[in-house]
Amino acid sequence: MNAKAKSGDKREMTGAEMVIQAFRDNGVEHIFGYPGGAVLPIYDELFQQDDVKHILVRHEQGAGHAAEGYARSTGKPGVMLVTSGPGATNAVTPLQDALMDSIPLVCITGQVPTTLIGSDAFQECDTVGITRPCTKHNWLVKSVEDLPRILHEAFRVATTGRPGPVVVDIPKDVQFAKGTYHGPEVAFQRTSYQPRMSGDETLIKQAVALLTSAKRPIIYSGGGVINSGPEASKLLRELVELSGFPITSTLTGLGAYPASGKNWLGMLGMHGTYEANMAMHDCDVMLNIGARFDDRITGRVDKFAPKAKIIHIDIDPSSINKIIRTDLGIIGDVAHVLEDLVRIWRASGGVQDKPALAEWWEQIDRWKARNSLAYKAHDDVIMPQYAIQRLKEASLRSGKETFITTEVGQHQMWAAQFFGFEEPNHWMTSGGLGTMGYGLPAALGVQVAHPDALVVDIAGDASVLMTIQEMSAAVQHNAPIKIFILNNQYMGMVRQWQQLLHGNRLSHSYTEALPDFVKLAEAYGCVGIRAEKPEELDDALDAMIASDKPVIFDCRVANLANCFPMIPSGKAHNEMLLPDEATDEAVANAIGTEGKALV
Repeated sequence: MNAKAKSGDKREMTGAEMVIQAFRDNGVEHIFGYPGGAVLPIYDELFQQDDVKHILVRHEQGAGHAAEGYARSTGKPGVMLVTSGPGATNAVTPLQDALMDSIPLVCITGQVPTTLIGSDAFQECDTVGITRPCTKHNWLVKSVEDLPRILHEAFRVATTGRPGPVVVDIPKDVQFAKGTYHGPEVAFQRTSYQPRMSGDETLIKQAVALLTSAKRPIIYSGGGVINSGPEASKLLRELVELSGFPITSTLTGLGAYPASGKNWLGMLGMHGTYEANMAMHDCDVMLNIGARFDDRITGRVDKFAPKAKIIHIDIDPSSINKIIRTDLGIIGDVAHVLEDLVRIWRASGGVQDKPALAEWWEQIDRWKARNSLAYKAHDDVIMPQYAIQRLKEASLRSGKETFITTEVGQHQMWAAQFFGFEEPNHWMTSGGLGTMGYGLPAALGVQVAHPDALVVDIAGDASVLMTIQEMSAAVQHNAPIKIFILNNQYMGMVRQWQQLLHGNRLSHSYTEALPDFVKLAEAYGCVGIRAEKPEELDDALDAMIASDKPVIFDCRVANLANCFPMIPSGKAHNEMLLPDEATDEAVANAIGTEGKALV
């Protein structure tokens, strides 16, 4: 190891050296970035050491999404390094993505020298001003003496409380200047930022009293359970086992409770299962653990869970009562609160009305019998749902630990519905921002973190083209990611909404000049595979997984398949459209429009 890898506490060094030393002191092993003039001093320091590995991407957006994938799959902060001006502005999309999904991301940006700030210098922009709305916090470093404290604070702010992205903007002259380095302990000297970890025990006792007296309870978990760490998922599973309550989850919370678990209702929300949404609508006590009541979950707010007493556990005080009025708000880290809740539950008498709970489960089983994820299989065309199911089986056959990333659209929803996640931190998707192009670079980040794992980006033919250039980065860094494209030649979700809401006027949602993805893979030095018939899938999937190179798999699926179930915009949970009900008349009635919609 390079001599510079030793603790740098209270040593004189340049600002650029401080950045690298702060990475070491905060446990950073990999960073994702793209060089430019304003960060060359930092890149020069990277060149002179070996313990912090740099992954060169092809676009700064790719660096951010790769860092997000790294963070989601490891629980560690993702780190990106970009230059000033366009380097920083290209980072805005992943920063906002990380903010909405609560992903710990540390973004280091270069800035023009302090003497040139405000002069419209070459590649200058107001990075702090631009990124203020899309970060948890940001800093412009004006003195090298402030740099160590700010760097350590950045890691602390990004990873504690409700995780999120931060930006440290470092002028080039500060990178060259010399000052005294201090270790991470300086980050704790700021007392203004003290996230609350433990919940109010009195409120937790009240929550247990509400839950034990419930007749139609439901547990609704979110990404906050996964962000809280493995112990939170373990405690969630323990609570479900103790209580016997049904559990559902948001898109980003999948895997906290296993899809094979006997109490699992599937994902809820706009494309959630019938049983999950109906149970949410009819429940009398709802326990929200680490979710934020976003619009894709709630549907019509004034009709959301009209009979329920609502308990909301969240580390972010601003999330309590922000969208849905709760009866009991508990502020604290999910793992800490669940630990107390499970302990108090064990000391209680448990469920008070077991016959009522049994009757509730009977009703849920009747909803399950509707088989809301059913689809019609065909011998001559691959249905996208079937492709996901065969991918799942192929991953199980491989025996490899499997991580799934996605782009955004129909394929994303089908992946959430049909893959079935058993563990946390194995599902990486863009939830709040819905960022097309997320999945491919995210897969790169996951593969860097887990070099021996199977990492598959379930992609759409439109989304994947937004960051396809990162295949070059995968080849360079020997990251054997698998890009499994459900190719229907449409912007699928856009087309579905145009079909259902806009009289089937398909305005610019058909992609007429798609590349030959097999040839494109070969051009990048990857492996290209194509399947067009159901009988071709299994062998082709096994070949994809067996390859030790990056793969682009062009899976040709039914062009006009729609994603159901679906809660039309502005409708309540009990106003879902199911596959077997999606006639022209039913769709028109459900979405409140006149005329026919072809489904």
